[in-house]
Amino acid sequence: MNMDNTMSAESLKLGPIAIPAPKTLVNLAIGGVVGLIIWEIWARFITKLVLGYPLEPAGLIDAIAQHQLGLAVPYLLREVLHYAVGIFGYPIFYYLVSRNLKSWGLVLDAIVLITFTAGVGLMAIKGQAGFALFAFWIVVVLLISLRYFWRNRAMVDAITWGNFTWFNALGIMAPIGGLSFYILGDAASLSFMSFVGHVVYGAIAVIIFERRQMKM
Repeated sequence: MNMDNTMSAESLKLGPIAIPAPKTLVNLAIGGVVGLIIWEIWARFITKLVLGYPLEPAGLIDAIAQHQLGLAVPYLLREVLHYAVGIFGYPIFYYLVSRNLKSWGLVLDAIVLITFTAGVGLMAIKGQAGFALFAFWIVVVLLISLRYFWRNRAMVDAITWGNFTWFNALGIMAPIGGLSFYILGDAASLSFMSFVGHVVYGAIAVIIFERRQMKM
């Protein structure tokens, strides 16, 4: 199948923007479901074993509503929104970014690297950056640096997307919810566990989606 036929089967056009066709949406959702299952195991069980409490992304939804609107979001609605974002929101956003933004991997890597470095730098200025936080920063830098050493671009791009979902959750949404940037001032250890979980979730969702697309 040539590239033109592949793209026409994969996407529709909304003006200059490529949007996912119905079959592509199904593949995106399948990738999101598998990635989210792994995330749930990491967030609710492994993180709890390590830190003594789980990652609760649905709690971030409530924090945003409370901080911005003074409203409490019912638990069931929070969970529904969390799963909707994981299964549909992030995968569809990945498609829009990867199919419409040139050099998107480099752009997202730069966003994560610059913002997280700024967050760690701010903690250092405040005298609140210990060895563990700098080790965390080194891990993030090394992961981003894989782009320049690992020839498997598909895997590198998948990891980049996972990094970006972490930035979106803790670099954007957490401050909107009244928490510190990347929650470094609240719970840096939780930020690290969230980082690992988001990288794994995003990478798995992308890899499964792209492999299914290759079979179309």
